[in-house]
Amino acid sequence: MKVAFIGLGVMGYPMAGHLQKSGHDVCVYNRTLAKAEQWQAEFGGSFAKTPAKAALDCDIVFCCVGNDDDVRQVSLGDDGILSGMTKGAIFVDHTTASADVARELALVANEQGKLFLDAPVSGGQAGAENGVLTVMLGGNEIDFDRVAPVMDAYAKFSKLMGPVGSGQLAKMVNQICIAGVVQGLAEGFNFAEKVGLDPDALVETIAKGAAGSWQMENRYKTMFAGEYDFGFAVDWMRKDLAIAFAEAKKSDAQLPMTDMVDGFYQEIQESGGNRWDTSSLISRFKK
Repeated sequence: MKVAFIGLGVMGYPMAGHLQKSGHDVCVYNRTLAKAEQWQAEFGGSFAKTPAKAALDCDIVFCCVGNDDDVRQVSLGDDGILSGMTKGAIFVDHTTASADVARELALVANEQGKLFLDAPVSGGQAGAENGVLTVMLGGNEIDFDRVAPVMDAYAKFSKLMGPVGSGQLAKMVNQICIAGVVQGLAEGFNFAEKVGLDPDALVETIAKGAAGSWQMENRYKTMFAGEYDFGFAVDWMRKDLAIAFAEAKKSDAQLPMTDMVDGFYQEIQESGGNRWDTSSLISRFKK
């Protein structure tokens, strides 16, 4: 297919690369032109100087930027994605954003005869680079069926969660769960150090039981070593949790543990750990 990819950050850059390597004709756009030029030099394909130009004549336009405002900026207006798309084309937004902005963009797209899916991802930078992301989508099943085989280039699993906005709601649940898991690991691993357990023997054992998780197996070594300069940044997690808090307020859902962990992440930010991985929660015990 002829596709576009808007946003070449730590996630979008490799995702667009997987699409090109899978045989699709990919045109990319990035606000920093040098990054688009670098991508073309590495993968081939083409780049455009506006989102609208990148979207011209594409079957699918993928997007992965920072937040609600960024999505609106690259989507709307004369130079935006929707302006360049043809009728019947599908806009797939991989940004972790609010369900409200997903519904807003879907409405605008549908009024123009274009289609929209919200499609946040889980798996982090490593998942994007290795092509094994999990994608949770909101929208129409017919549109999902058209897009899913294309997303297979960088996704190990994708699932339609419901109408537009449902993908973003599912991502909120994902982040809420991760916050709790990482805080549990931080407390458990700190306890293990205090009582003198061997980290490798401990995790080799408990990871095979009910306590096992992706976070445990992939983060325990760096958590014990006090290394956090990688991975999914605290700033990004707090942005995601803010979206969940706003949605919870509208639906009267209670998030007491998530609120507590968000406060711990704020402490890490205030101590200069804005770009540390979310597993840096354990650093609070190492002062």
